[in-house]
This record gives sequence, structure tokens and C-alpha cells, in this order.
Amino acid sequence: MAQVPQTFFDALAVRTWCGLSLGALGRSREEIDAINVYPVADGDTGTNLYMTVESAAGAVEAVFAGYELGEEVPTLADTVRAMAHGALIGARGNSGTILAQLLRGMAQVLTEGEATHIDANGLRLALRHAADAARQAVAHPVEGTVLSVAAAAAAAAAAADGDCGAVARAAYQGACEALAATPGQLAVLERAGVVDAGGRGLVAVFGALVEAFTGEAPTADPHAFVAGPGVHARVDAVSDALAEGCAGPAGGPAFEVVYLLEAEDAAVDRLRARLDALGDSLVVVGGDGLWNVHVHVDDAGAAVEAGVEAGRPYRIRITHFGAGDVHTGGQRPARERVQRAVVAVVPGEGLAGLYTEAGATTVLARPGEPPASGELVDAVRRAHAREVVLLPNDADLRHTAAAAAEQVRAEGIRVALIPTRSAVQGISALAVHQPDRRFDEDVVQMTSAAGATRYAEVVVAERQSWTMAGICQAGDVLGLIDGDVAVIGSDVTATAETVLDRMLQAGGELVTLVLGDEAPEGVADRLEARVREAYLAVDTVVYRGGRQGAPLLIGVE
Repeated sequence: MAQVPQTFFDALAVRTWCGLSLGALGRSREEIDAINVYPVADGDTGTNLYMTVESAAGAVEAVFAGYELGEEVPTLADTVRAMAHGALIGARGNSGTILAQLLRGMAQVLTEGEATHIDANGLRLALRHAADAARQAVAHPVEGTVLSVAAAAAAAAAAADGDCGAVARAAYQGACEALAATPGQLAVLERAGVVDAGGRGLVAVFGALVEAFTGEAPTADPHAFVAGPGVHARVDAVSDALAEGCAGPAGGPAFEVVYLLEAEDAAVDRLRARLDALGDSLVVVGGDGLWNVHVHVDDAGAAVEAGVEAGRPYRIRITHFGAGDVHTGGQRPARERVQRAVVAVVPGEGLAGLYTEAGATTVLARPGEPPASGELVDAVRRAHAREVVLLPNDADLRHTAAAAAEQVRAEGIRVALIPTRSAVQGISALAVHQPDRRFDEDVVQMTSAAGATRYAEVVVAERQSWTMAGICQAGDVLGLIDGDVAVIGSDVTATAETVLDRMLQAGGELVTLVLGDEAPEGVADRLEARVREAYLAVDTVVYRGGRQGAPLLIGVE
């Protein structure tokens, strides 16, 4: 279905572009994976780019969802900030990290002056700044890569006349021409008979930009820029190149290390120097205290320790290229699948540890940073099981978890999605999990335990709003029971007591308290004492959740 043409670049154009980019990368993901030979031939560039854009698009949709009940629409600044932030926290791999910086570079221009929209000249400036920002983020830029494609697109856009649609078309054409030239710039691409995979993905993103502005997809065929008659021929070419050892230096780094980092600019400058000495493929993107770090190293521990010294690293992912990778040329031994596993989304490090001790594979969801479906797919694959029980632990993740489940089912994994809406419901489900009984029976028991657990959270309101309990002001303490605001107060402990009393009016045998870092001192003691004094035969268990976004989570079962 054709899109409505956009004359200017506004919030709606950003939303449309993100959606079209996700669709374009979804259609070309397998092809891009197949031609991935640089910097490491691990066949995941298309997937990494897709997951990066998925996170960006999800963040943009969340901004629009916040305005659905009102007559206003998001501002351009709010939307592009969300896009850039979503890409930053969801960036995967070398190319995904660079794409995140491209989007951040655009956002820095598009948010100047808080304009409602920008014209063609603003788009030219945004594309130029994006290309420059991406190149600066890479420790040792290499021509014939996505950086070359981005630079060519920006140069072509700068020379174009007309409206935003004309600028986008020029950028797309410049990107296509640069992509076609990449084999002549990078020997590994020429030997494999392919163009740069990251550049191919960026061409798809620029094609989506054209469609967002004009309502029509570009007529140029991106397949024409890939050597060989088809995807299978390209895969064969890549395989031959790998056999000849041309895909990477012998004895190259064994690990890919990626993490988000909270740190000051000066500390990140020192981190870049240290990581550059440890390995290669170093890309550090971000700013304003939050960074995405990507590097290939032999000493993964040293790379993480460098992050700890610089600030606070989290969402740490370490991939061992290992036997069978281009660096070693060996064969990776097959690992036997376990029969059953549990994969759960958890809101804080403390609960992540608790779930892990109970045998679950966890995905950490930080405040304001919900995981994309690709992260859940990755977690299911990491669990390496024939059967998987998936616990989203958040009502807003229902569709994300369903999409992840559908994808891994196509890979032959049996998945059951239990619609847990809180981490305390997940704890109840995990408590009755028995991997040695029949899968269907285990799922029924876990679902029943989760459904029998009422859940609540005590949070601090960020803004004035209407609630089912009345109007709240910024700074008020809200007690939500089963997702709805039931209590408005001024003190966390007092509000928590009121919430707990209301929940126990319907009975209960066990109260679960999960304390966040922001919970006031002594709140657990007060609530435990309240249970002992007023509710006979009711037990209480307390966990430390860490940085979970809410001062307190409560479960009653």
C-alpha cells in the first residue's frame, strides 16, 4: 500500500520511515546475512541491522502511543530523540552500532530549535552530520564499508535541488553507486564477489526514506549491486572465499564484546584508547552519558573491566567466534539441546540473579528500555532447548513476546507464552516449574500459578495525569494494583501499606516484596510487621530487585 507523500520531515515522517525501514530490512535480511564477509564473516549483518531498527521503531511507536488519548501529536524533537535512543540501546553488531550513530547524528540536527518540521536544507544538513558522526565513532575507518556508503549519500544529497523527496532520492542514488563500488575498495569483498553487507543494509534504509517522502519505493534494484546471479551463488562465493582464508586475518580476535555504558565523556575518551589497544573493529557511539560500545578482542574480561573503570556497563553481550569462525578455521562442536528451558524478561539486576539461580535464561529490561523481539529471540536461542516457556513479565511486552515466539517456532523450537504481567507473577510461575513433567502440564501449572498471583507496584508520578483514583501531580506516589492506579499518596511506605491492605482483603497465603534501589530504608520491615500483626498465616518473602524502575513490587498469592 502506497504511503502518503510527506513534503517536510516531521514526526509522522520519522514514524513512517522507521516502519518502512524495518519492512525493507526484514525482506532483505537473509540476503544481507549471506553476503556478510567483513569485518567478520559471521553471517549476521542483516539480522543485526533489523534488530537495531526494530528497537528504534519500537521507541518511536512508544512516543506516539503516549499521545493516543489526546489531540496533540509528538514533536519532531521527541520522535527523533526516541528513534536515536532506541537504536542506541538496541544496536547489534558492527553495522548496527554504526547505524545507531548515523541516526543519532541526524537527530542532533533535527532537534535544533525544537522545530515542528524541517525542510530539504535541514535534511541535507542532517545527512551530512550523520555521516560525519558515524565516521568519527569508528576507531579506524575503512573505505568500502557502510561509512563509504553513508558519505556518498550525504554528498549526493548536498548537491541535490528540490524538496525532501528529491534530496532523499539523491541520497539513495548516491548510496547505490557507492555500494556498487565497495568491492573495488576492499579486497575481501572483491575476492568473495559481493558488496559490503552493512552498506547494502543502509541502501535499504535510504530506499525507505525515499518512500516515506514520495509514497513510492525507489525503482532501482539493489540486487543489481550484488555480484552473481542470485543469493545462492553469493553464498557459494562467500564460502569459497572463507575456504581460502580471505575473510579475516589468521589469529584475529576471538570475542565480540558489546555493552551499554553509563559514563562521562572524558572517561569514554580513555576507554576508546584502552579498547583500541586490546583489539579491533572498535566502535563507540552515543553521548549525554549513555554509550554503546562494540569491540573485537581476545581478552573479553579486559574489555569489560575497561568499561567498569570508565563507568557502569550493562546489557553486556560476549560472543565467542570460537572454533568454526573465520579466525580459526576449525569446526564448532555441536552442543546438545536441553529438553526444556524458561526465558524471562526481568526489570532489575537483582531479579535477574534470582531468576538465573532458578535456572531461567534472562533478558534485562531497564526503565524506559523495553527489549525488542530480537532480544527475546536471541535469549531463546541461548537457552538451547527443544521446548521453551516464555515469561514477558510485562503487559506491554505481550505483542513483542508473541512475535518472538512465532519466529523461533519457525526454527523448530516449541514455545509456550505465559502472559505474565509482572515479575512477581513470573516468580510464582517459576516456583512451580518442573522440567521433567510433560510440557503441556508444566505450562498449565505455571500459568495457573501466575494467574493466581495478584500484583502491584509503587511508583512516583513523573507528570500530572488522570488516573482511576483521581488526578495525580508530578511527585505523587502511586499504588497500582493489577495495572490500575488504586492509591495516590505522598509517602512510599504509607502508600505501600494501603496497597498491601487492599490486596490482602481478598485473602492470600504469601506476600512477595521486591525492593528497588529507590525504596526507602525500612519499608520492608514495616510491611513485614504489618503482615504479621494483621494477617495470620500469611508468609512474607523479600528480594532486592536493584535498578528496576519502581521502588517496590508486591505480589500476593
